[in-house]
Amino acid sequence: MTDELFLVEEATKKSGLVWVRGTGPARALWHVWHDGAAHVVGDGPGEQPLPGLADGATAEVTVRSKDKGGRLVSWTAAVRELSPGTDAWDAAVAELKGKRLNAPDGEAVPGRWARECRVLRLDPRAVTTELPDGSLAAVPLPSEANTRRPVPAALPRLLFRRGKR
Repeated sequence: MTDELFLVEEATKKSGLVWVRGTGPARALWHVWHDGAAHVVGDGPGEQPLPGLADGATAEVTVRSKDKGGRLVSWTAAVRELSPGTDAWDAAVAELKGKRLNAPDGEAVPGRWARECRVLRLDPRAVTTELPDGSLAAVPLPSEANTRRPVPAALPRLLFRRGKR
């Protein structure tokens, strides 16, 4: 294994989130590193969207630091969709299932993924060593996910009371 691929593997294993850009804008995706590649699941109800990632295409993957959030390494990936029921799909889903937080169907998640989602394997092909010009900051993509809610009425009182003790 070359030093560059070793860096890709170690950085991607340790990062819980990668930025992946296929034909559209880059998206933050949770993933799991298994068998020499990053694996993602999505495009189903309640799962992360995977727009612009097609079987046989390439994608640009940017790995961020887990503790600081800064860019560590970027690499070009060959995208391959795994077919449900194959050994590769079963092994990848076993790893993904262990990392999936708050799955609505618990132990039945592999069956739902087989019916309604896509599991993609992102194989490293080339490593980008040059740093980009500018910050790469972008406006967040529109999403149905929304965590902004009104502040509960009792919260300010609870916060200010703790400061007086």
